[in-house]
This record gives sequence, C-alpha cells and structure tokens, in this order.
Amino acid sequence: MKQVRINAGKLGLVFRGGDYVKVITQGTHWIGFNKRVLVYCLSNIFNAPIALEILLKDKTLEAMLDVIEVKDSELVLVYEKGNFKTVLPAGRYAYWKGLIEREFTQIDLSKIYITEAIDKSLFSNYELSKYIRSFEVAAYENALLLVDDVYTKILKGGIYRFWRNDTSIKIAKADLRQLQLEIAGQELLTKDKAAIRINFYTQYKVTDIEKALLKNKDYEKQLYIAMQLVLRAYVGTYTLDELLERKDNIAEAVFKDVKTSAAKLGVTVLSCGIRDVILTGEMKEIMNQVLIAQKKAQANTITRREETASTRSLLNTAKLMEENEMLYKLKEMEYVEKIAEKIGEITVSGNGNMVTQLKEIFSGK
Repeated sequence: MKQVRINAGKLGLVFRGGDYVKVITQGTHWIGFNKRVLVYCLSNIFNAPIALEILLKDKTLEAMLDVIEVKDSELVLVYEKGNFKTVLPAGRYAYWKGLIEREFTQIDLSKIYITEAIDKSLFSNYELSKYIRSFEVAAYENALLLVDDVYTKILKGGIYRFWRNDTSIKIAKADLRQLQLEIAGQELLTKDKAAIRINFYTQYKVTDIEKALLKNKDYEKQLYIAMQLVLRAYVGTYTLDELLERKDNIAEAVFKDVKTSAAKLGVTVLSCGIRDVILTGEMKEIMNQVLIAQKKAQANTITRREETASTRSLLNTAKLMEENEMLYKLKEMEYVEKIAEKIGEITVSGNGNMVTQLKEIFSGK
C-alpha cells in the first residue's frame, strides 16, 4: 500500500491497469501499489484521460462535473465569477464544480439576430467577434436589410450585428442628406445652331429608399441622364440670345419637367439652375464682334443726340437774343470776357467808349 495526499482545491482519479476505479477528494488516502492516481485542479477545465462516458458512469464523479454539450450550430459563452472567460465551439466540455462559480450562456448560431443578453463590450473580443457580422449605418443614412437576397426591413442609423452563419446578409445604404448633381460642360445646340457648353446643377434628396435601391439600378446615373435629356430638349427650342436672357425660365421649366421622372426613382428634386453658359472659341469671337458693333451704334446714337440737343440750345439762344437787345449785349460781353482771359495786354485810347473799342478790337473792325 502507498499513501497519497490530495490537497485542498484538488481531487484525484484512481486507475488500476488503465481502468477507472474511483474519485478521491481532499485528504490522505491509502491505495495499492498496482493503482495510480491522476490529480486534477478544480479551477481548471477537466480534460478526461479516457472516454468521458466511462467516467460519468460514476455518479459521484458525475455530480462533481458540469458537462457542456455544444452542437454544430451552437456556441457557449463561459463566465467565471461574472466575468467573460472564453467561447466554446462545437464539442463536449467538462468543468469541475465547487471551487469557481461559472455560468454558461448557450447561443444558437442557426439564427441571425443576436437576442442573447451579451454585454456590448464583448463584441470586440476576438474570440467572439469572429462569429459576428457587423454593419454600420451612419446617422445621415438609411439602409435596406436583405436576408438571403430578400428585402426584410429598413435600418436607421446605428451599428447592427448578426450571428455569422450560412445565411446571406447584405445591406444597401442611401444618403438622406441634400445632395447635388452636376452636369458639367454639356455640349448643346441652340435653335439657331449655336454650339454652347452648359454647366447645370440639381439639388435633390432621396425620399423613398425602397424605390431608389430596390426598384431602380444606379438611381443617381438615371437622374443624371433624365436631367441631361430634359435640358437638351429645352435648350434646343431657344435661340442663343433667348437662352442668355431666359436662363432662369429654362431652369424652372427643367425643374418642373424632371420632378415626375425623379419621383419614380425615389428622389425629390429641390432646385435646378444654370451655373454657366460657355461659348465655343469661334462663337465667342462672333459674339464679341456683335457686342462691339452694338456698343459703337449706341455711342453714335448718343453723339447724335447730344449734337441735336446742342444745336437746339443754340437755336433757342439765338431766338432770345434776336428778341431782346439787352440779352444780346450781355451775351456779347460774356464772349468778350472769355476772349480777354486769353490776352496778356490790351491798349485802348480814351477817345470813346471803352466797351465799344473792345468790341471793335475783338470783332476785327
């Protein structure tokens, strides 16, 4: 016989010739020399030296163990003293009872929604995160949830997590903010065959995400083409001069016309506008020549108008002077004064009226 000591927090399994005999707990035990004892720590997981089914036939040993059966489509989360410890994949596991308080949370991986009471901080834990699919929807977005390519529901802004399994999960997101679409450098022909380039903008919002993402493919491209076609149709009905004068009217007409087609795309058009009308090189030169000719004609008209006004003023002055001798003499004195300003020295004799003499000097008599 030999003596075996089992310390606190441990126990032993007695074997004879490879066969399990019994379990011994804390204390001193005498066993035969033909037997051996395997000692286990109660704080660790139990790794059975032989088939667990054989050991569990001993009801005493069975009562000391928590046996966890994890199926292929399951996981088990292990908590020790309330803290997460590990994840158990499919298999059979045994833990000693008594020394450490443990809890086991069973998870069904065959479903997609995480309904178990799991602390969010664990989702970033590597052991658990590899079994989870995560999708983020920004605060300014909505998303469509597709399960096995079947539309399920709309997801608002937030982080969504699903169990990773054979079920296909996809999301399709749309930006719900006010967006702007630019039609830049669009080459068009006016009614009078003038080649121009137009920069056109449209402001819009996605208001029906199901129409935009499920019933239409590339709704933004479709909106761009719709705007392009409507713009081309309207520009072709105006001459270049009319286009330059009525840019706001054209933008308003395009806005009204495109609203219906945009609604079919799940989009609401908020406003439209022509940012720039750019002339090609040859057309620009022609327009410059027209502008110069117009300005010259305006200048000639103003000159003729001023000349006519001046002549009319002189005629009115002459009529008044003819009717009023005093006015004539005052006018005469005014001109004498103006001429005298430009003469350095004037010599007159004292034999007569000075004004008369000055008059004779300036009149050349």
